[in-house]
Amino acid sequence: MKKSKKSPTVNIKSYLNTCLNLRPKSLVIEDIKWKYLVRSTIRSKNILLLGPTGCGKTLAAQTVADVVGKKTNFFYFNLGATQDARASLIGNTHFDKTTGTFFKESSFVKAIRTPNAIILLDEISRCHHDGVNILMTVLDDLQRYLRLDEKEDSEVVNVAEGVTFIATANVGNEYTATRVMDRALLSRFPVKIEMNPLKKDKEFELLKDRFNINNPEELELLENVCDIAAHTREQIKLEESKLTNFIPTRSTVEIAELITDGFNLIEIAETTIYPNFSDDGGIDSERTYMKQLVQKYIKTTDEELYTDPVEKDSVPF
Repeated sequence: MKKSKKSPTVNIKSYLNTCLNLRPKSLVIEDIKWKYLVRSTIRSKNILLLGPTGCGKTLAAQTVADVVGKKTNFFYFNLGATQDARASLIGNTHFDKTTGTFFKESSFVKAIRTPNAIILLDEISRCHHDGVNILMTVLDDLQRYLRLDEKEDSEVVNVAEGVTFIATANVGNEYTATRVMDRALLSRFPVKIEMNPLKKDKEFELLKDRFNINNPEELELLENVCDIAAHTREQIKLEESKLTNFIPTRSTVEIAELITDGFNLIEIAETTIYPNFSDDGGIDSERTYMKQLVQKYIKTTDEELYTDPVEKDSVPF
């Protein structure tokens, strides 16, 4: 039941020569990875975007759909929020007192019937195993079909020509409710792209340009925030890390907006930084550690609230 993919109608070599200019400032991804993502989307490959939360995986999928001219055929499915895999991916049987029992196919079936669609399978690493089993034949390059029922004579829906599947996954022990991805499922994604957290300088430039921050005091505050975020990302990599969480770009985007709204560092820390870190353990807690770190960037305070602060010069970036 193999469904052949439609050959791309664009000159890929020519298109890739200009694709870097089409990448919006809001998306920060290495040039080679962006080029690979665009090329793979044009060729309707199955693409797996890997990386920690808040690093831009979902944004990258949405952006590439717009760049390659498939925004109107973009479908989003959050597999991590799927309670009933069969109902969400295939459909369900309903009863109407006038017409009787009827089958209503899912939005996912509509999506795979759509030629040249881009289908985002968000948080596939949180997908229930029933959902993974359903997706196996859909994602298999030699099969590309979905059977609407387990019966042998049930209707089979072939994946339309030119359909691109893009999946996102958080892989690591620090992500609760995620599952180790089955090797057979991983093999169905020949294109794997790692999305890494932003480096401090790139993050600063991105946020400065995105929110048009030019005031010297706001620029200094933004740079301090990027320093703090970068420290958490380096700290969590250590074998004996004092943190189990870090500040993702998704959070620094919110913080940059707070800066433009007039919030100072103390207010920003209380509202958007500290709540992400546990206060279990009292003086040895992650929250205390973060308060000590933030304290080093506060110029003047009425009194020192925290003792034995983290030395700013020891921040490893």
